Parts: sequence; C-alpha cells; structure tokens
Amino acid sequence: MSLRPDLTELVARARSDLRMGVPVVLCDASGGALVLAVESTEPARLKDLRALHGTPVLAISARRAETLKARPYDGDLARIVLPDDAGLAWVRAVADPKDDLAMPMKGPLLAQRDGDAALHRLALRLVKSARLLPAAVVLALPEPESFAAHARLTALDAQATAALLDGSSPLNEVVSARLPLEVSEAGRLHIFRPEDGGEEHYAIEIGSPPRDAPVLSRLHSACFTGDLMGSLKCDCGPQLRAALAQMGAEGAGVLLYLNQEGRGIGLANKMRAYSLQDQGFDTVEANHRLGFEDDERDFRIGAHILRQMGFGAVRLLTNNPAKIDMMRANGIEVAERVPLKVGEGTHNRAYLATKAAKSGHML
Repeated sequence: MSLRPDLTELVARARSDLRMGVPVVLCDASGGALVLAVESTEPARLKDLRALHGTPVLAISARRAETLKARPYDGDLARIVLPDDAGLAWVRAVADPKDDLAMPMKGPLLAQRDGDAALHRLALRLVKSARLLPAAVVLALPEPESFAAHARLTALDAQATAALLDGSSPLNEVVSARLPLEVSEAGRLHIFRPEDGGEEHYAIEIGSPPRDAPVLSRLHSACFTGDLMGSLKCDCGPQLRAALAQMGAEGAGVLLYLNQEGRGIGLANKMRAYSLQDQGFDTVEANHRLGFEDDERDFRIGAHILRQMGFGAVRLLTNNPAKIDMMRANGIEVAERVPLKVGEGTHNRAYLATKAAKSGHML
C-alpha cells in the first residue's frame, strides 16, 4: 500500500520519537529490543520499562565508558547493567558528563560481556542521529512486533535500519535563485533537501564557474555561534567570510554550507562540549567525555552536492586533510588545496592548537 511509510520514513519517525522521549522498538530474527533515549525520557517511562520482564541495560559508547572506567567489552560500546535502585537521575549522571568532576564516583559499573550487542549498537546510532546524547536504555523483547503494535510504538527492522544508516541519504535540489552578495552581485543560492527528512544543506554559487575545470570550493559546516554570533572560541566565522571573499575576488566559486553543527553532534551537544571546555578539557577531550568521536560529520554530503551541480574537480579551501581524503574517496578530484588561515585570536588559540595536534589540521 503506497500510503504506508517506507523504512526511510519510519527511521525519520523514530528519530522524532526519541527526541520527544517516546521509545522505539528494534526487531531482528532472534527477537528485539525496546529503546529509550536517556536524554529525553521521563521517570514514568523508565519506571514502566523496568516493570517489564528482563534486565535493562544502559548502552553507552566506548568513549564515554573510557571516561567512567567501565569495561567496553563490545569494543565500541559498553552495556551497563542498571542497579535495582537506579532511577533516572543515576542513569542521566552516567550518560551526561556535566557533573563528572563534582561527582566522579558513579560505580561500580557492571558491564555485560555475554550475548549479542548488535541491537544496543544500533540503538546508539539512532540516538546519535537524533542529535541526542549517545546513551540509551535497552530492554530485550521476545516478541517485539506485537509489543510495538500493542503500545503503538514505531518498530524498525534492525538489519535494514543498520544498512540505511550506513549509507548517505540522497539529496535533491529543491530550488535555486539569484542572491546578490556583498562579495559578489553574481551570487546564487541552491537548496538541497535529503530524502531522509534530515536538515537541508545549501550551496552558494559565485559567478558561473565552468563545470569542466576545478572550481574554487569550500565545505563549510554550519556554526551558529561563529558564523552568526561572532564567537571568538572558533575560527568558523572568519573562515566563512574569507572563503566567500576569495571566491568573489576570483569571480567564481562554490561554498557548500552543510548543516552539521558542532562537527556533526548538534548545537545542544556542542554547548555541552563548551561547558566541559570551561572545566579544563580541550575540544577533543570534551567530545570524548560526551561519548562522541572527534568528528561526527559526513563529508559525503558535500561530494554528492558537487556532483549534482556538475562539478568533478575542486580547488579546496581547507586546512583539514580529512576533507581532501573524503572528496577523493567519493569521486571528486582535489586538484589543489588552498590554505585558509584566518581568525586566530586569544580565545581560540588553544582550540586551533588542538585541531592541529589531534586532528591533523594543517595550520
């Protein structure tokens, strides 16, 4: 029936459910699991989950487990057994590092080492894709489809969902229109919308760059604090303006403005990382304490947009070698790396040094 949502639409629904604190159900051949996102759930829902048969566990990433000195027996994650008296405050204290220094002892934390962790791994991927803290309460279900139908919860086929999350959603151009800019009156804004219901991405085209030659290009990740508010904690705003200015001076270029705030973790988690930096951690350490990797962005998006616009080669304005590698891995030739060294100041000097030392940025 064509009115029935397909898997992509169900995953988008599941992300929305998780953000609102509604659990989702994962189904596979051996059974399934009920999943609650720690950040958004309420005490009543956690209590109801605990009233069901089975042993609920708290799935956290290996990065977060390392901070808590818990054993990530599953490699990339740890399954922490919830103590009998653990309420939502305890669960959130394990998931959220904001009070780690004030209350360093949260254990002993008993981590499961037996059984399959595939559904727990998928639960974490779903929660992260919803831009929530990477922590989920997971309870095994013997008959997940019937449970989901009875509780009117979104149910996802685990194997198909994992494969979908491995890919990159197709992007379609919605509209483009002329947009005169300070740097060039010959500006045009293109809007691209992913089919998975995610954030839209933008391409700012300066002039009429030929499609058969390398185009001066920049992949710029959205930075509300730097681009709009003039934050001094990063160099994003100066990089954005310098890249556009260079394209305007040359008369041609394409700037891709990708909605991947905070290196792909979202603005709320980025602010959590800033709070941890105020406690003395650098940008990479802060991400790890939250349970994220150094960089969670998907640079395949930029390659897809460039190909849709007819470009196969770029002169890439970047200091980040990962962007170069990802462009080449996705079929975009990087004919030249164009350095973009602007915006260093008192407030971001240590941040830039960390990017160079730990993330390989060429500064």
